[in-house]
Amino acid sequence: MTAVCEVRVAVGAAALLGESPVWHPREKALYYADISGHKLQRFDPVSGELRHWDFATDVASLAPRLDGTLLLAMRDGLWVFDAASGERRRVAAPPYDPSTERFNDGKCDPQGRFWVGTIYEPRDPPLASLHRFSAGQLTKQAEGFTVLNGLAWSPNGRTMHWSDTKAHTIFAADFDPASGTLSRRRVFASFPVKQTGQSLATYGGRPDGAAMDAEGCYWVAMFEGQRLLRLSAAGEIVQQVELPVRCPTMPCFGGPDLKTLYVTSSRESRPAAELIAQPWAGCVLALDVDVPGLPVNFAT
Repeated sequence: MTAVCEVRVAVGAAALLGESPVWHPREKALYYADISGHKLQRFDPVSGELRHWDFATDVASLAPRLDGTLLLAMRDGLWVFDAASGERRRVAAPPYDPSTERFNDGKCDPQGRFWVGTIYEPRDPPLASLHRFSAGQLTKQAEGFTVLNGLAWSPNGRTMHWSDTKAHTIFAADFDPASGTLSRRRVFASFPVKQTGQSLATYGGRPDGAAMDAEGCYWVAMFEGQRLLRLSAAGEIVQQVELPVRCPTMPCFGGPDLKTLYVTSSRESRPAAELIAQPWAGCVLALDVDVPGLPVNFAT
């Protein structure tokens, strides 16, 4: 089950909290966020160039738009951003109090609707929620979570997945492509919660960001678990990849054949001894896989 993969550093400049990697097929480049660093990053794997744009607040997730701009989910709302000019305009105000909540993982469904979850920073009670942005309107679709992550759709577009990281649970729901509505929500996979005093060496981690491959398997980063898991359509672990960083945050498929798995990671608030032992913490890692991923969905 544990796969022997050559894990390498794709981007050696460490982020505080690297997240939301997106392979842009038109630009042949990798975009990702440094949430706590308030940055949007762009990496060209051919030239090795790393560009970034600084903002005054958190950049949580993003999606490419058909017109060449980007849709950014930030603490202060949803924004259309033109990387060429640096200009941005807000298209939706935050549906929460930004002092205690912010947008988190966000991706487009195959029809181009942007789905984005939130994180409730006090962690208790579970007040985070899942939203859909379509035709200029932001509407709540599900609630009762704490840290919403792991958005992904099955290859046929009829099953949607997401996780509540704090609850150590991944959910699945039937997805109607025409209306963009959810039904029959259920637990897809769950993992043991870390016990008080438990060593990280015996803790498997909690589900963070995820990506779907062409065979319908769900790749999830296990935060603090130092591993990636590949889950079958039935939610069973079919592959595990051990990583050289304690806190991977999200995988995405990239490269011309979508067989390069990029993985963002975090170094924020980690113990000094851990960071010394794991110098790649916060970097973007990469490994080659046999099954390609699904291409990114553009926002309409």
